[in-house]
This record gives sequence, C-alpha cells and structure tokens, in this order.
Amino acid sequence: MKHRVLQYGRLMPSLEEQLAEAFDWRRLVDEADPKAFLAAHGREFVGLATAGFADAALIDALPSLKVISSFGVGVDKIDLDAAARRGIPVGNTPDVLNDCVADLALALMLDVARGIGASERYLRAGLWPTKGPYPLQRKLSGKKLGIVGLGRIGHVIAKRALAFDMDIRYHNRRPVLDTSIAHEPSLVELARWCDFLLVIVPGGAATRHLVNEAVLDALGTKGYLINVARGSVVDEVALVRALLDKRIAGAGLDVFENEPQVPAELMALDNVVLVPHIGSATVETRGAMAQRVFDNLKSYFDKGKLMSQVT
Repeated sequence: MKHRVLQYGRLMPSLEEQLAEAFDWRRLVDEADPKAFLAAHGREFVGLATAGFADAALIDALPSLKVISSFGVGVDKIDLDAAARRGIPVGNTPDVLNDCVADLALALMLDVARGIGASERYLRAGLWPTKGPYPLQRKLSGKKLGIVGLGRIGHVIAKRALAFDMDIRYHNRRPVLDTSIAHEPSLVELARWCDFLLVIVPGGAATRHLVNEAVLDALGTKGYLINVARGSVVDEVALVRALLDKRIAGAGLDVFENEPQVPAELMALDNVVLVPHIGSATVETRGAMAQRVFDNLKSYFDKGKLMSQVT
C-alpha cells in the first residue's frame, strides 16, 4: 500500500511525476476548496511535499503527518517549532545549489562593479555614437569582500572570490573553526572595511533587517551591497534611501522583502542590478533539488531517516 503524500504549492513536473508514481499523491492546489478538503481528508496524509511553505495551521490540519520534504534550502516559511512539537522531521535541499548561488553572487558583483547591464542598455539605446564611451566603472579584482554568513554557500563564494585575488573577511554569530578566512565580530566594522558586502545568511526572525541603516552607512559611498540570501535580511526601505542619497555605490539583488514586488525606486537606478530570485534557477540545479525532495521522502519511508534533515 502506497504512503499518502500531499503536495503544497506547485513543483517541477518531473518531480510531480515521481511523486505520483511512488506515492498515493494529491496536490492541494487542485482542490476547489482546500480548507474543506483538509478538514475532510487531512488525517489521511503521512507525508508533505512543499514548495517551501508549511505553517502551523497546515501542519495541524494533517494530524497523521510524519515527514515534511521542502523544495529549497530556506525554511523560514516552515514552522519548525510546530513540526518539532509533533516530532516531524523536516527535509530541505542543501549543497546541490551551492555552485549556482555562488556563480550568481559573483555575476552580480561583476555586473554592478563593471556596469555590464547598464552599459548594454546604453548601447542598445543608441547612445554610444551620440554620447561617446560609457563612463568608467570599477574593477572587481583585488577588492575587499565581506561575507555575511560563512556557511556552505559562503565557503563556495569565497573560493570563487579568491580567484579574483579578493581580500576576504566574514561575519557570523560564532567564528567558523575550519577556515583561514578572518572573522569580524562586528557587522558594522565588516561593512566599514569592505568594498563588497555580500549577504548569504538564512532568513527568519533572527536575521530580519540584519543589514540596517547603520550597516549601510558604514559600507559607504564606494561600497556595494550584494544580497543572495533572503529579502528580509536587508531593511529595504533603508537600502532605497541609501541608494537615492548616494550613501552607497550600488547594489546587486536577487531577493526582495515583498517578492515578487520590487520597489519602483530600485527599478529606476542604473547602479542597481536586479534579478528575480534566480540563485538556483538552472536546469541542472533545479533538477537536483527536485530529486532531493523525492529522495528525502523515499528515504524516510524506506529507512526512517531523511537524506537532508533540518530538524
């Protein structure tokens, strides 16, 4: 008899096909009245495959739930406390997306420093023949990189940055033991020291607005902010003010506070590179993430443990 698994949110078609073949699978989005469906059938499901969301209400609506498998590394929209109270393990998809997020982080630094996107718009607008060469920009090689969050992805970013001869320091709540990179206990002082402040910490209440006005002021008029973490980690209102007032040099942003809404003020600035949360958005990486969601569920039901467990 197949285990009954509920899917919350839309997942990759290839993953949905695997789930449908291996389990007694149902998508909540297909129900005309999801709330009524959960009230009538919620107790039948023992597994939850989710696109990154599971609040206490959803967990409570599934009284027989034994395991949650989430698509993505971030679990800030999953109520881990509610799951822990019931002894429900939560799986995510770490490691398989490290390379792609690190690649994008470097791409954002290169783009905002060299003005790649902005100069392409200048060329396409026909301004080169009429206004002359594009204004000089900044080099990346040899600059100082401050990494906020030297975890799995932070280490991969640092490895790439070393190829650009960058001087690197990092800020964590606690120093990392297995690294030669210098730890800076003060985030404000790290911002004051570096040319590029790169944010790659988990989202959630503990890191909300970690990058605030004081940090941005310390970054200064020659410093760039790069965020490939979560939009909530940066005080977006303070960031907009800092950019408009030219108190920082620019920003490269993959994430925003109220996705998919992006402040119009950011859209209008040429010293800001904006991409729509595409850190892991490659065929290879999303495929690997989808496979990990499936493997987490399969491993739990076959062996009693997940491949990648958060709690």
